[in-house]
Amino acid sequence: MTDPSAAGPRSRGSYAKGLARRQEILDAAIDVFAARGAERTSLRAIAEQVGVTHAALIHHFGSLERLLVEVYLESARRLEREEPTPEGISPVESMRRSAQRNRRVPGMVQLYTTLVAAALESDRPAATAFASERFAGIRATLAEQVREGQAAGRFRTDIGPEQVAALVVAASDGLQTQWLLDPSVDQVGALALLETLLAPPR
Repeated sequence: MTDPSAAGPRSRGSYAKGLARRQEILDAAIDVFAARGAERTSLRAIAEQVGVTHAALIHHFGSLERLLVEVYLESARRLEREEPTPEGISPVESMRRSAQRNRRVPGMVQLYTTLVAAALESDRPAATAFASERFAGIRATLAEQVREGQAAGRFRTDIGPEQVAALVVAASDGLQTQWLLDPSVDQVGALALLETLLAPPR
């Protein structure tokens, strides 16, 4: 890959403008998805809403699938910056806080669910990579939280950290899907019940 820093002033300027334009498109696309979700949003519809050509979107993102992934990742980064996850909390509390943040942008929750469903298809490499990497990363983070809690005496020690992490992710995503179908589902309250699995014996 060519290093932009090794190019001349004009090349560096073009590269910087390209990055800025890509971010502008991404910012506008996030607003579109937040309002409309993924189901009713095509690449051409996004291009019209953003004010660029269909070819420009393809140039910057390659495909609708890649754009969907980038939109979700950027939205998640923004939510985390606005409300960072505190250190030293339980894995269930971590996912509960995430669920609360996500409730503010139901269009992004729908987008996430769409990406995970697409990841199960053989011809969706961007979605498959996104979902696989996300699940692996979250499981690793949650498992480490369990280990830290066990060492500090906050969590029971007769349960496997990796299994707890997988269970918490499954519960969180499953409850999120139920909430999309029925907003009356108490996603946050149901997640709180999982804390009893981690509490040490009294």
